[in-house]
Amino acid sequence: MGEPRPPPARISPGQLRCWHSRGTAPDEESILSVTINGNAQHLTQPELERTLWAAANALRGPVDAGDFKAYVFPVMFFKWVSDNWDYRHARAASDWGDDLTPEIEYADYQPFVVPNGCHWSDVHGTAVNVGAKLGDALDRIQEANRDLAGVFGDVQWANTDRLPESALTALLDVFHPLRLDPDHVSGDLLGNAYEYLLREFAEASGKKAGEFFTPRHVVHLLVKILAPKPGDEVVDPACGSGGMLVETVNAVRESGGNPDSLRLHGQEINLTTSAIAKMNLYLHGLEDFEIRRGDTFRDPKFTERGRLRKFDVVIANPPFSLQNWGASAWANDQWGRVLCAVPPAKNGDYAWIQHMIASMKDDTGRVGVVMPHGVLFRGGKEGEIRRCLLEKDLLEAVVGLPNNLFYSTSIPVCLLIWRKTKAEGRKRRVLFVDASKRFLPGKNQNSLSDADVEAVYDAYVRGEDIDGDGGLNLRFVALDEIEGNNFDLNIGRYIQSAATAEVDVEAALAAYRDAREELRAAERVLDAKLKAAGFDA
Repeated sequence: MGEPRPPPARISPGQLRCWHSRGTAPDEESILSVTINGNAQHLTQPELERTLWAAANALRGPVDAGDFKAYVFPVMFFKWVSDNWDYRHARAASDWGDDLTPEIEYADYQPFVVPNGCHWSDVHGTAVNVGAKLGDALDRIQEANRDLAGVFGDVQWANTDRLPESALTALLDVFHPLRLDPDHVSGDLLGNAYEYLLREFAEASGKKAGEFFTPRHVVHLLVKILAPKPGDEVVDPACGSGGMLVETVNAVRESGGNPDSLRLHGQEINLTTSAIAKMNLYLHGLEDFEIRRGDTFRDPKFTERGRLRKFDVVIANPPFSLQNWGASAWANDQWGRVLCAVPPAKNGDYAWIQHMIASMKDDTGRVGVVMPHGVLFRGGKEGEIRRCLLEKDLLEAVVGLPNNLFYSTSIPVCLLIWRKTKAEGRKRRVLFVDASKRFLPGKNQNSLSDADVEAVYDAYVRGEDIDGDGGLNLRFVALDEIEGNNFDLNIGRYIQSAATAEVDVEAALAAYRDAREELRAAERVLDAKLKAAGFDA
């Protein structure tokens, strides 16, 4: 996790008692699990993944598969916190011996406080009312560490109707032999295992997966296009499980930059999902981040001086065609997000787009957002907004992806890349990339291989017209031509080989309902004026 940081809060007398009570050696079973013949034993990736999936299977029956994540991830994180407390305490004791004090330990070694009676061994050693003991331990850990507020979610651990004590005990027993400290599990391995669980839970969740999981190959492509750099400020206003933030760190590290220089921010409305995001970032070895819970449209968390904060990289895979997103409050949006017009009340796609564009810096800012194809051609208010944004020359690229990449929808999606300051050769032009033929077919979902990701990224960077080369089609289109098509961005209009975008039926119906409501409102105004003028309407 990098260098230790100061304690998150003033150490209370109860926490000092915790330190003293933990000053003794771990129990014999833990010692045996830590070392064999004096050597630390490292788990392999497959071993760790099998064990984690066994933990999920311990819940099978009483818990719906779509809800596994709400139980497994908090227990996994609790074990990680406890094991790392032991690991750092051993380091501190080795460095200081009898001179070690709790003030020294919490200032220089321990990133988190584990209150007295709240260690993993305290919970696992409980014989009855295990759920109540676990819930109390997790609550007290959150209270003692401001940085961990909300990280364990809102599961009612003592509710045996939802989670029988036998299932909870089985879950704890699967995790108990694991040692999740740096001597036994590297940060990369643990982070990869967490991603593995996210993927498995997404498959088990079906359409519910879209609430928290974006396929990593899609994330990888989008992050490569946005090219995060050391020192960048990054925000994801619909961060889900935090995968896009993690990938920005991986991208900077792989390019030889210092990932610790990134400043990561995310907002997520769902409590369980926001907790998963915090755990994901911690388990990937990250500390300098902010994950805030809340409704991005009604209560944006990253603001300053009455305006949205500005970021270098704004990235998201938001919920598609969100209904009841809060349009009424946007008529007089205090955060300056109505760049063109208020989107339809029954479809928030262009609310996400305008929010993200309003959040990027003028010079270095770039936006990457996953969207359904409907945003490319729908009319009404959305057509008006699309025209306005194009006239401002903010759209750099439209990348059409293959069908059936996501757990939550089988329709094709696109990546939209926006910039306040476009490169000289890309001004007043939009780059269209048709990558619909580049994919690996799968039983349930298709995917992008590493070669597919590299091919699409290279095509985007080169920006040269391609006609079917390597399964890709690419073309730069002048804004004048787009204007001639009434600002329709349907890829098939500009690249003839592109598959015709599927009609977004739900979004089309939403636009129709909005148009009808606008017509009715206009008729009511007309009736009132006619009556005022003395005409009997």
